[in-house]
Amino acid sequence: MTNSIGEIKDCDFLFVLGSNTTETHPIIAIEMKKAVRRGATLVVADPRKTEMAELASYYIPLKPGANIPLLNAMCNVIIEEGLYDKEFVANRTEGFEELKEAVANFTPENYAGIIGIPAETIREIARGFARAKNAAIFYTMGITQHTTGTNNVLAIANLAMLTGQIGKPSSGVNPLRGQNNVQGACDMGGLPNVFPGYQPVTDPAVVEKFSKAWGVQQSNKVGLTVGEMLDAGHRGDLKGLYILGENPMLSDPDINHVKEALEHLEFLVVQDLFLTETAMLADVVLPGASFAEKDGTFTNTERRVQRVRKAIDPIPGKADWEVIAEILTRMGYPHHYSSASEIFDEIASVTPQYAGISYERLERGSLQWPCPTKEHPGTRYLHEGKFSRGLGKFTGVDFKPPAELPDAEYPFVLNTGRRLYHYHTGTMTRRAKGLNTIYSEEFLEINPADARKLGIQEGDMVKVSSRRGEILLKADVTDRVPPGMVFTSFHFSEAAVNFLTNTAKDPVCKIPELKVAAVKVEKVS
Repeated sequence: MTNSIGEIKDCDFLFVLGSNTTETHPIIAIEMKKAVRRGATLVVADPRKTEMAELASYYIPLKPGANIPLLNAMCNVIIEEGLYDKEFVANRTEGFEELKEAVANFTPENYAGIIGIPAETIREIARGFARAKNAAIFYTMGITQHTTGTNNVLAIANLAMLTGQIGKPSSGVNPLRGQNNVQGACDMGGLPNVFPGYQPVTDPAVVEKFSKAWGVQQSNKVGLTVGEMLDAGHRGDLKGLYILGENPMLSDPDINHVKEALEHLEFLVVQDLFLTETAMLADVVLPGASFAEKDGTFTNTERRVQRVRKAIDPIPGKADWEVIAEILTRMGYPHHYSSASEIFDEIASVTPQYAGISYERLERGSLQWPCPTKEHPGTRYLHEGKFSRGLGKFTGVDFKPPAELPDAEYPFVLNTGRRLYHYHTGTMTRRAKGLNTIYSEEFLEINPADARKLGIQEGDMVKVSSRRGEILLKADVTDRVPPGMVFTSFHFSEAAVNFLTNTAKDPVCKIPELKVAAVKVEKVS
């Protein structure tokens, strides 16, 4: 997030795209509701009518994959009517003419049908966003899990810069992270193209810096994403994998493909709390430690580095970092840390954004990066005065349909997401008696009009099939989903929706298109 959670309540305009905020980020949703109670305008764009959509001043029932038409149409209106922040554009950005040309054809009249609301309503929303004192954009996987995910995010950045709604309080571009330490994992180099602190592996000076710090020559080659690893395993190009706290046998698209890829490996190690569906395929299973057994830090969605203190010693006898360090030592690269604090000191020494953070400071309270010096108070919001690259760059992006569209054989669009009561692949929440009592099985949401055509009633068992697989689950007949679309979550192994989803990837960031797959639905006896 460019901005902070505490600023949300003071927003005048909240633009929420592809985010079921009340179920997936309930604490942030509370802050959004505070803003709405203050009189803020809330716009929600989502194919599914979520609880957040019910609260919205404007609800946009966007067709899956149609994010760029909406964002470009808003930019079109703002430029055409002269509502853009001319001073901000002139002094803090470049590429305005490219953007202007790219959105010229994206009039509300041309794209109202795919956007799902009248052209004049699109104009009202665009005007409101541009004229707001403080407007903020919030998005999650409904934006990124597409073959156009990178361009979707670039289009969001265009809108924020065009209106000057960035680099100030209660504004900005705010991706809501899906797990408690996703931000921290990315910060630590958990991406194939960067070292910790987003320092590129292709930069010779950066490679030399980390080679010296770690005492081993580092590669300057960009690595593989998770999806690319599985593809390489399937081809036989990747021989081994070490999976820590991840369950791709439920969370990744086309589970049959995932299974074949993992079975093609020569050696698979899985470290986790429980014997997950992925761990069942492993050659070696190592015990993991839960949050309550961890000593260290988590960095949350607003870049806030927080101390985590263990309630009990790790039940397996070792912390996760101790297991990894011991493996490294036995492989010939000695690692002898005495504590998690010592590891953090190393992190701060090589990661500019963390350079001023220490356990000593965190004992007094959390800090938001960038925090470059020991005297720095941390950064509440990013890009004040200038962008990290200097000038913000507008990028013209065009609309491209999803990789797989409905046809006569597979007439429905399948959209996937999460439920309030369960988390990710259910490794922990499905083992919680209370949560399972509240939500014990999964359903397929289907529109009443579609259900009538197929002779499906509430609670009927249905078979959902795609070109990749099929699952069985009960029907939930509801107008939360529009005609032609069905929805379910990926929490339940008994109805593992990722047997159906598509492995088609964004060409830049390589994220798969989990939000759009063509399926057919049949009633079964």
